[in-house]
Amino acid sequence: MNDESLIESLLPAVDQQLDSEQTPYVKATFTRLVEKEQISPDEAKELIAVCLADESNRMYIDKRDFDVARYQQLLEGLPGELLNDPDKE
Repeated sequence: MNDESLIESLLPAVDQQLDSEQTPYVKATFTRLVEKEQISPDEAKELIAVCLADESNRMYIDKRDFDVARYQQLLEGLPGELLNDPDKE
């Protein structure tokens, strides 16, 4: 599975997090990216999915549970360098 299809596969999880009362920080990040950073809603969801993929990968590598605090930290760093990634297109 390449990075693009991984991100695509995580978009339903991002949508679920956007609607969940348990993950208000995801909705706050989405709103900030769309309203303040003026990123399209689709791209904002993709950036959030990149953070989710990163934490999921780290979880697998380190053989540990999902680290909510680390995920929140990744989200707070958006858009960051992810937006300027020359390999993105």
